[in-house]
Parts: sequence; structure tokens; C-alpha cells
Amino acid sequence: MPRPNRPLYLDNQATTPVDPRVLAAMRPWWEENFANPHSVEHAMGRAAEEAVEAARAEIAELIGAEAREIVLTSGATEANNLAIKGAARFAAGQDSPRRRIVTLATEHKCVLESVRDLAAEGFEPVVLPVRPDGLADLAALRAALDDRTLLLSVMAVNNETGVVQDLAAIGALAKAAGALFHTDAAQAAGRIPLDVEAIGADLLSLSGHKIYGPKGIGALYVRRRPRVRLAPLFSGGGQERGLRSGTLPAPLVVGFGEAARIAAIEGPLDAGRIREQRDILFNALARAVPGLRLNGHPEQRVPGNLNLTFPGGIDAQALMRAVPELCVSTGSACSSAAVEPSYVLRALGIPEAEARATLRIGIGRFTSPADADQAAALLAGAWHTLTQAEQ
Repeated sequence: MPRPNRPLYLDNQATTPVDPRVLAAMRPWWEENFANPHSVEHAMGRAAEEAVEAARAEIAELIGAEAREIVLTSGATEANNLAIKGAARFAAGQDSPRRRIVTLATEHKCVLESVRDLAAEGFEPVVLPVRPDGLADLAALRAALDDRTLLLSVMAVNNETGVVQDLAAIGALAKAAGALFHTDAAQAAGRIPLDVEAIGADLLSLSGHKIYGPKGIGALYVRRRPRVRLAPLFSGGGQERGLRSGTLPAPLVVGFGEAARIAAIEGPLDAGRIREQRDILFNALARAVPGLRLNGHPEQRVPGNLNLTFPGGIDAQALMRAVPELCVSTGSACSSAAVEPSYVLRALGIPEAEARATLRIGIGRFTSPADADQAAALLAGAWHTLTQAEQ
């Protein structure tokens, strides 16, 4: 994708650019048929409804689900809230004795806060540590899951380290305990194969803008058989089977569906190409910066993520300021208002000083080998300059 006079974008964990094919698919639903997809009394409304349902089917296909199991939301944050709070509140309304909700310390903020918020409603939040490589400790999970557990929530791919959890094993532990299994798969969809049956997911969250689709649209998979029941987060007109009221944004839904369709077809090709660019960048940078460290499991990770700690105590914020032509980050965009170092890295046992010297680099579909070379040269040059200034 051309970037005239634009910085080199390597922050694809925060968001991805909209694929031109996705933009083309959305355009008619803004310019030509702008009808409300719920206005099925007339032809334009019915056409919009058909487009929405076709997109819903494409989203379902990406994760091996049925179209009717997909509830459209504003994004993965809403989907995560609906999954966790919706499951808990429905169970409470049924006087279920299960009050424990288990998750990991490295989850997305919206999952951690949702779990913690439920303590005020009489639930027992359990936030477990992870191994130093970022993977879940299966023995600790097994010990935490008992007949008091309502829900286990473990993200498929960590948004900072790119670590891929063993979802099938985790889902099996939840099933053995009779608990629901939810996974935030926003960073996984399109990057690794996903099948809700294979991993035993009861609830699974997705986001359009992580797979080269538009921002402002996401989805929650809600298992139909055996049926998972949720309480809605807010009241309204009863759209999305009563679980998510509000007018669906047809152009965004269509774009999400097209992005899912492309990801299902091209995901393996993307992964291979992205892995090549990642290796080019990492190997060049490691040669130029002795002592550079990769955080998270070295193999069990998505191809495009590099979470790197730079030696010498060089602050990552200073490093980014030294290369304004490069778009990288220090961690989750959703935690960017925080001044403390990444809680994800701290959960891996990384000291605060080293966490402050860590960058997240996200390589994507449109990253070229030349981009990878340029990024490595820029970062290495900036690190050497800052290191010399410190001496």
C-alpha cells in the first residue's frame, strides 16, 4: 500500500489499515443504498438487511460458527463486556451457585475490568499469573476451576506480546469443570486458524479493525448448542436477538464481512509473508543492537508481533521520539493514557526499568521487506545515538 509522505506504519496490533477491497465493498452502502437494515418494509431496507446477513455469514465462517451465533457489536471491548457481564448477570438471575470468574493477569484491560467490576455484584474474581513466557499455567488454571466457577476468560493472542495460548487445552479444562469458556480473539482472527468447536469456545470476541476492516464494528460468538444465555448490557429495540439493541451500521458490517472473507482465504499466505518480514527486521536489529531481547514465547506467537526490550536503559518513549518517521508503540493502545510501564510485561516478571525500555512492533499485510530493513536501520541508529548520549 503506497505511503506518500507518511510515516512507516508498524503498529498493526493497535489497528490495521482498511484493505482497499474492504473500502470498495463498503462504499455503495454509504453512497447508494444508505437504508436502515431494520427497515424491511421497503426494498432498500431489505437490500441492506441482506447485505448485513451475508456479512454475518462471512464472519461466522472465519471461526467455524453458524451465522445465527454471531451477535454484532461496536467492537471487541463491547463484545468482551457482553460476554463476561452478560453471562454473570444471567446466571445470577437464575440463582446459579456458580459465582467464580477466572481470568489471567495479561488479559486486555476491558476483560480485567469487567471481571473486577463483577465483584460488586457478588461474584468472585480470580486473576491468575502467567508463566514468564506469557503462556497460561495449565496446572494453576486446573486448580482454580471447580464447581463454583461460572466462566473462564483467556485471550487467544496477547495484544502486547503476541503470545498464542493453547486454547484447545484451556477450553477442555473449562468444560471439565462445567464452566463457560470465553476467549478474546480480536488479535487472533486472520492471524491464526480459529475454530470454535476445536477450541471448545462458548463465547468468542472479534474486532473488525484488527483484520483490515473498519473501526467501530465487532462481534460476539454465542454458542447455540448447548445454548449459552446472556443478559443484555442495555435496553432498546431488541435487535441482535435482544442481546444488542441499536441500529446496525450496514457499511461497517459489510466491511467487516469482506475483511473476514479475505482473511479466511488469504490468512495463511499473509502469515508466511509477515513472518518473513518479521525475521528480516528482528535479525537485522539483533545484529545491530547486542543484548536485544524478545519478550514472550519465541515460537508460540503470531508472526507479526515483536515485543523487544532494548539494552542500556534507553527509555522506549525517547527511542520513539528519535524516529518520528516510524509508527511503533510501547504497548496496548487501550492503555496509552497510563504512565506506568506495561502491566502485561510486569506480569511476565520483567522489571520496571526493562519494561520502560520495551517497544511493540506490529508487522502487517502491507509491510514490505524494504520496510523491515528501514525500520531496523532507523531503530538501531536511534538506539546507538541515545546510548552514546547517555555515556
